[in-house]
Amino acid sequence: MLKVGITGGIGSGKTTVAKVFSTLGIAVYNADERARSITATDPEVREKIVTLFGAEVFNVKNALNRAKLAEVVFSDAEALEKLNAIVHPRVRIDFGKWIAEQTSEYIIKEAAILIENGTHKELDALILVTADKEERIERVMKRDGVNRELVVQRMNNQMDDKDKQEFATYTIDNDDNQLVIQQVLEIHEDLISKAG
Repeated sequence: MLKVGITGGIGSGKTTVAKVFSTLGIAVYNADERARSITATDPEVREKIVTLFGAEVFNVKNALNRAKLAEVVFSDAEALEKLNAIVHPRVRIDFGKWIAEQTSEYIIKEAAILIENGTHKELDALILVTADKEERIERVMKRDGVNRELVVQRMNNQMDDKDKQEFATYTIDNDDNQLVIQQVLEIHEDLISKAG
């Protein structure tokens, strides 16, 4: 089965693009959502996170306090690396199990750091979703209810779009200059022909 990645910086709209593929009947694995589920349900992962970052990263309902954890890891590259080393191997195993259950002509794995963590090497194609930096900042501030400084801090922890471009098979421009749906349909047709 053809494995395709969708990636892009924070606020680029990769989840929106993935939803368009989903409406076309393509199975989409959202790595960030699955990672959240794993941290909520896997006792070993939770224990390692508490050991590294303290019990306060889980709230009174014993759910991961993502805002608190983000505060720590997005201001400390080493802490972010340690968190990724705990969660990403579990996500990789989960993704392998998920693929085995899929029947669409190709599958999509959506994740913010497919290139940074080397996962793109396990995929057959990569779609990069790009958008204007200011537009991305506004989107994230509105979506997450956070201030500009925090968004910029998160962006600074991600690879720049120009650097990601060399790994991309396809690029989708999501800053209102072109219709996203038309771009998705063109890529979809190309992927269907390659999968066939």
